[in-house]
Amino acid sequence: MKRLHVGVSVLGAGALLVAGFLLLRDGDDGAPSRDHLAVAATVIRPNVLVDAQGTVIEELTGDCTARRYPYVCMRVKSELGEQLLARGGLTIKTTIDPRMQQAAQQAIDQFVSRDDQPIAAQVMIVPGTGEIRAMATSQVPVKVPAFQQGTTAMVYTLTAALEGGMRYDDGFPYAGGYRAPRYSAFKNCKGENIGDPSVTITNQKRDHGEFTTLRSGTSAAENTFFMKLTEQAGLCESVQAAKRLGLSRGDGMPMREYETFALGVNEVDPVSVANSYATLAARGKHCEPRVVTEVRDGAFVRSFAAQCQEALEPPVADAVNGVLSEALSGSPLRGLGRDAAGMEGTVDSFTAAWYAGYTPDLASAVALSHPLDPYRHRLSDITLGGRHYQDVYGTSVPGPIWKSSMEAALTGIPETAFVKPDAGRFGGCRDHCARS
Repeated sequence: MKRLHVGVSVLGAGALLVAGFLLLRDGDDGAPSRDHLAVAATVIRPNVLVDAQGTVIEELTGDCTARRYPYVCMRVKSELGEQLLARGGLTIKTTIDPRMQQAAQQAIDQFVSRDDQPIAAQVMIVPGTGEIRAMATSQVPVKVPAFQQGTTAMVYTLTAALEGGMRYDDGFPYAGGYRAPRYSAFKNCKGENIGDPSVTITNQKRDHGEFTTLRSGTSAAENTFFMKLTEQAGLCESVQAAKRLGLSRGDGMPMREYETFALGVNEVDPVSVANSYATLAARGKHCEPRVVTEVRDGAFVRSFAAQCQEALEPPVADAVNGVLSEALSGSPLRGLGRDAAGMEGTVDSFTAAWYAGYTPDLASAVALSHPLDPYRHRLSDITLGGRHYQDVYGTSVPGPIWKSSMEAALTGIPETAFVKPDAGRFGGCRDHCARS
């Protein structure tokens, strides 16, 4: 019997694989040589994540739920793909800012305990670049957090209305309930009539005046007003505005174009919501969100540049920013002490709650909901972080998380002001004025 030992070793800078095999060959048994091929265990070096400054965050191997930053891990995997990561030995540079990451995590931990059933998730994004600075959660998510958006979706219909020529003081007489006057009152982007005259929409809050304007309706997150505004501005126009700003469903499916689109019926993740608000902060410049900027494999380096385009006319973005600035300053959060804008996101039946807001330098979205069964586990009569809440609104828990984290994250960053809205174009009212 003859034995031939062959060793194979791939070493040096950039090596991805070290392997060896022993080839056994019996001269007289007549069996094919492949039947005697014994393959040694493959040794794959772990991938390593580093932050925006190049400091190692952690290894990226195996299941994301076992990582220190599981939400970041999930995002890296979605951007690079399992096939590339399976090679191992990669140094992956991210956009994560450790100070902002800490600010987001500490704010969440302040209001939601790790053993609370609902999960709180927050994302921070830089307007004008799409760089994700922080991704934090109150517990290890079993999947990417995605919940119904609630009233933070009203921003897209507001954008469509201002794009279509409406002004700040345009509006409609207050109505406690809204019912589509006919099936053709709402058309999806295929031109199909989808109005439902059998459904009546009501308001969660009761404070109102006799006439609701774009400004007051946004500040109050008034359901009936935004149903009428969607009818006026156009459902398809609202959906298209949302997509241009960067909104997409968390499951990758097409947007649900229902008449209640502005009330946030689509399930979306905090990255998508934060990024759509970041587009407004950047005066209509939309950039694809990204957490990976560079992948290094030894001497080989691949960089990922920002992918940006104008999604909205700057004066229209300025006008939206003006309305949302008023909404934030008039809310229980009272702003950040610098130019800032925001919108609460309360979901029907309290299945989820959001807050999304931004300055010209940083945008963020906070979501809160049960990770698996929000309809069974509603945010009513609930204790979070040791505090009891009868009902959780966008300003109850997500709002304080947003404010606390943003104040800490923006510390030391020079203040940038919003561009003032064009009063000549957007001030006063045009066709939908209050009757004297």
